[in-house]
Amino acid sequence: MASQQSYYGVTPPISTGESSEREKEVTVTLMEELRRQNVFESEVDSRTREIVLGRVASLVKKFVRAVSLTRGLSETAASAAGGKIFTFGSYRLGVHGPGSDIDTLCVVPKHVSREDFFDVFEPMLREAEGVTEVSGVPEAYVPIIKTKISGIPIDFLMARLALSSIPDDLSLADDNLLRNLDERCIRSLNGSRVTDEILRLVPNVQVFRDSLRCIKLWATRRAIYSNVNGFLGGVAWAMLVARICQLYPNAIAGAIVSRFFIIMYQWTWPQPVLLKQIEDGPLQVRVWNPKLYPGDRSHRMPIITPAYPAMCATHNVTASTQMIMTEEFKKGADIVDKVIVGKANWSELFEKHDFFHKYRYYLQVIASSGNSDLHMKWSGTVESRIRQLVMKLEYVDSLTLAHPFIKGFEQVAYCLSDEEVQLVAQGEISDVIANRKKEDIDGKEGTSSVYSTTFYIGLAIEPKQPGTVGPRRLDISYPTTEFTKMVKQWEHFNDSKMGIVVRHIRRCAHNYLCNLVDPSRFSYRSGLPDDVFDAGQRPPKLVQKRGKGAGKSSDISPHKPAKKPRSSTTTPEVPFKSTTAANSSTPTPVSLVPMAEGYSSKDLNVKSPQLPFGENVAVATRPVGAS
Repeated sequence: MASQQSYYGVTPPISTGESSEREKEVTVTLMEELRRQNVFESEVDSRTREIVLGRVASLVKKFVRAVSLTRGLSETAASAAGGKIFTFGSYRLGVHGPGSDIDTLCVVPKHVSREDFFDVFEPMLREAEGVTEVSGVPEAYVPIIKTKISGIPIDFLMARLALSSIPDDLSLADDNLLRNLDERCIRSLNGSRVTDEILRLVPNVQVFRDSLRCIKLWATRRAIYSNVNGFLGGVAWAMLVARICQLYPNAIAGAIVSRFFIIMYQWTWPQPVLLKQIEDGPLQVRVWNPKLYPGDRSHRMPIITPAYPAMCATHNVTASTQMIMTEEFKKGADIVDKVIVGKANWSELFEKHDFFHKYRYYLQVIASSGNSDLHMKWSGTVESRIRQLVMKLEYVDSLTLAHPFIKGFEQVAYCLSDEEVQLVAQGEISDVIANRKKEDIDGKEGTSSVYSTTFYIGLAIEPKQPGTVGPRRLDISYPTTEFTKMVKQWEHFNDSKMGIVVRHIRRCAHNYLCNLVDPSRFSYRSGLPDDVFDAGQRPPKLVQKRGKGAGKSSDISPHKPAKKPRSSTTTPEVPFKSTTAANSSTPTPVSLVPMAEGYSSKDLNVKSPQLPFGENVAVATRPVGAS
């Protein structure tokens, strides 16, 4: 909080009033529901994290010492070179839960390079006790090593300071530490610096933590918690909650959550969310400035980090993901409003997303390889490019929304022949292959394991306009072709060891068709694979039963490998033309009953959320500096 003002943030608060008795009551029920939802970690697990972090701290010092010796430093100087870890993200904020990862920054002296981080530290991790699933991504926007130690996921970043040694009492608050650093080091340092600033800029840390736990759970359940896929990551959600806490400095968690949804729905994007004024500094580093940088002007939902140099934490947001999040804010506001008046329970806010029930048509992006370590890097590279495919799809006529799902689905298939390998790489996994175990292929010639990760994008099609005659054509060959070219440009791509396929898959419009068809001739299954659904949640798909007068099954599920997957895709009365990495074909027109899908305000029977009487959202959303 700046000394020149009596409030937190860049504007005065909307209200300094205490929370009402009803808000206090719903806060109690909110915390009870969060405990039921298992968002709090046990003391045993917390202790395990502390032990693991202690081991990591020692390993980083060992890494720095080993590199120092190779640089010609003496034993004494190498041991004194130090090395220190800083946690950030949910763990540092105090809102982590069971299974949460620990974001960890490794700070090293100037003679330790980023190449050393991946060439020396990554192998040291692989050899350490209790370490599994090590995967380095050196070419990422923020270079990272992902691993698990004693079952705890840890994401390692590295920052090299212009210091000959790293003391144990080092603090990262000093802006001068950023001198002579490259942008990747500055971005890595900012994770820890931003987390500390957020905690410093909220009026009540415990209220902030309770509120943020709620929002994190909600965003996860609604499948909008993923920076890499164009939604918001953990630091962005934290900054949004922190901003609401600044606007209501004396409110408790129930009131903060209520205002969160209303204000975020009404926020006048691209007006940025700021926790403090953007600071200029003496260093030659880029600071977020839409007046100066065209790229910054393109940010759709700018949420700006409070530590110098200010950066946009949400540059990945696309037109589609912004639309999806806005409608989720609206629905969240409606549910919480009902909770406040006693017409709903908090559990309704945390209901799971309906992504795999929502759309009739999906794109599958299938990354595959024959080695587990290689596949972690390859699938991570493909996932980091999914957002680019979404942005290209947004330019396709008649496609109103491209909705990426926030995670991929992994599978290992044990194949007896090259033909099975090809089918698996194309997403055609039969029940026989899916049920086969590793021991079933051990010792047999010509067998191999195929590791695959499948990503999904839901497609919302523009409704057919009145008076339109004949089928419409939706050509997505350009965006899909460009996407496959882009991912194949990865410097480690090897066409003989890795595969990438983009293809369509259909979810049958069963709700409509079930009322029309003869049940003696049709059964129902979804074209989506089983692994995307929870137990008992798989929707039906129209499959014609064999019998007298019955033709071939209309099931085009990828579980049936007899058919080669088509690269053309169809939509409601829309021939769909696309290209996969495997093949291409002429699109075949189909005629289906159109149905409403995707996010549209007119389809949602939800009133526009409003703040309580006397509270004005314009106080927070007006341009900074306006009177």
